[in-house]
Amino acid sequence: MNRTCLAALFLAINIIPLAAQKNLLLKLMKSRPAAFQQLLDEPDKYDIQIIYTQIDRDEQGTPQFKQHSFQLDKNQYYYPASMVKMPIAFMALEKLNKLKIKGLDKNSVMKNGAASPPQTAAETDSTAANGLPSLAHYIKKIFLVSDNDASNRLYEFVGQQALNEGLRQKDYHNLRITHRLGVSGFDEEANRHTNPVSFYEGEKMLYHQGEVYSHEESPWDYRLTETKRGKGYYEGDSLVLQPFDFSKKNYVSLQSFHDLLQAVIFPNDVPPARRFDFSQEDYDFLYQVMSELPRESQHPRYDHEPDHYCKFFLFGDRKEAERMPPNIRIFNKVGWAYGFLTDVSYIVDFEAGVEFFLAATIHVNADGIFNDDQYEYESVGLPFFSQLGQVVYEHEKGRKRRVRPDLRRFQGLGYD
Repeated sequence: MNRTCLAALFLAINIIPLAAQKNLLLKLMKSRPAAFQQLLDEPDKYDIQIIYTQIDRDEQGTPQFKQHSFQLDKNQYYYPASMVKMPIAFMALEKLNKLKIKGLDKNSVMKNGAASPPQTAAETDSTAANGLPSLAHYIKKIFLVSDNDASNRLYEFVGQQALNEGLRQKDYHNLRITHRLGVSGFDEEANRHTNPVSFYEGEKMLYHQGEVYSHEESPWDYRLTETKRGKGYYEGDSLVLQPFDFSKKNYVSLQSFHDLLQAVIFPNDVPPARRFDFSQEDYDFLYQVMSELPRESQHPRYDHEPDHYCKFFLFGDRKEAERMPPNIRIFNKVGWAYGFLTDVSYIVDFEAGVEFFLAATIHVNADGIFNDDQYEYESVGLPFFSQLGQVVYEHEKGRKRRVRPDLRRFQGLGYD
């Protein structure tokens, strides 16, 4: 039996279809009309997609996953924004491990050069304890505050073609990651070129990778719907009255993001093809930085970011000074840009013995104009995530489990 067949068999055994309860999310949202009725009345306006995965364990702790969804559509385009930083981080860490070079690890000094304009070099990092960049420090900044430059440097290390082909080889499809984030001057062709990268131990160079060119193709692009959005957009100070074209921008389906996170949280319980080449120490490191709050970090130090800065579910609409309770941890990544908000999370409550996956995306751009900074993030988007997290969390607390999950591996991760 080939690997594809084995993966399909594994999924058939471990993911229980819930055709009879396929409207559970709709039922939960309808139970809070004040929070959700406006959104449910205009589903096409907000492009909502949701995945909620229940987790039940047997006496040995082996999980079974029951996935519920609402308006899930792998071909419905939405802009993932900073969500793409999650697979970039995973693939960068795996690439480093696969090099198998003595003395080279995620804490080694990593220096990005510049081979051609508009590339820029990165040889120092003032936010690091030693003032030097490393793959681990970049990954930490990605998950704590969604740092754009950190993600771009890892994109340059992995390479555009290797990134996309590597994810598809792992059976993550319906994706394309083809451009850097938050930096000007890079057109489609420039994003195919990635900077030279070197790793060091002291003055000794451990590994050097020259500039790489990508021949990446995306033959499935034509299946995406609504890649041209809205009625206009700003280009500088000029308003262009035509739809904004997303057809060349990044895309990863919500299902793929969910499955990527599931593979890192439960590496032994997904098909082997989908796993990453990580050590147990790597997993512990990822669990720490994915759930760490800005105030818990010393390097970098984030004194002005609230607990909920990158935690949309449950807490996204909280006031700045409010702190998350210590019994709840959220292992996640978020993205927001162009009016699109997305969060993909594994949520645990150590006291209540609750664990579940929740992923959602929504589009809030009432005027249909892009790049005008007039998006309803605070009034519509974040309250949606907070209320959705709360209604699912309350449902989880009331749901009977045969076996209480052992969540100790996610506690005491050494937050600094």
